[in-house]
Amino acid sequence: MRLAKKDFERLSRFIYAELGIKLPDGKTTMLEGRLSKRLRHLGLESYGDYCDYLFSQHGRDHEMVHLINAVTTNKTDFFREPAHFTYLTQTALPEILRQGTAERGKLRIWSAGCSSGEEPYTLAMVLTEFSAQYAQGRIMPQILATDISQRVLDMARLGVYHQDRIVPVPLPLRRKYLLKSKDKNNPVVRVALPQRNMVRFGRLNFMDDDFGFDEQQDVIFCRNVIIYFDRPTQERLVNKFCRHLQPGGYLFLGHSESLHGCEVPLTQVAPTIYRMTGR
Repeated sequence: MRLAKKDFERLSRFIYAELGIKLPDGKTTMLEGRLSKRLRHLGLESYGDYCDYLFSQHGRDHEMVHLINAVTTNKTDFFREPAHFTYLTQTALPEILRQGTAERGKLRIWSAGCSSGEEPYTLAMVLTEFSAQYAQGRIMPQILATDISQRVLDMARLGVYHQDRIVPVPLPLRRKYLLKSKDKNNPVVRVALPQRNMVRFGRLNFMDDDFGFDEQQDVIFCRNVIIYFDRPTQERLVNKFCRHLQPGGYLFLGHSESLHGCEVPLTQVAPTIYRMTGR
């Protein structure tokens, strides 16, 4: 089965409207491959039939979560782009504590687009270390972790990872915060309970007008996410982030992302790191 041009256009318009993800014509083969399993599972004979099903009321209610899982990319690692965590602990967090904007010792960090959980759990380890070594336990880190894919959120909540995935974690932190399975034939680890309890997971679509929470964040990590959006969508999304960011708070983007040319109340303070300057 091949994905006809008219069906690709129907799907790409829908995906852009619902998810903000822009799919150029060159992504036809990719989308065809990612949806082929859904066609087989549903017993459909063509991508046209799939479109008809998706756009029906029953399809919208039951297929949307599977479409999201198919079209979103969930590449992540522990300690990905490690310079960000160095800047966080050596510069951003001391400055946030100095200016006193963290609410009664609560330090709120949002991992926006958390995928299978490696980023928020990296933050949990880093923040635990920072609080013990530099803040004398004066801060209570609270990490909000959101993603649009229910499948990866279910994985993240478990906090269980194959040992191959934890290679980037420094050995002292592995020993403290990653628990090996008692079954020697099962090469997995689980994030320690105190660090799991620091993270609150929830499903969130960046295209929603209301993100569903009111808490102002001190730091937002949204890395390697906005690269999938066109420039107007990026600008709208970052401005929505800013409405949830404390004055003087920080936004961390991915290594290939930039806000150059965007009208946003942020000042760049380091490569792919921005600070809230106004509203």
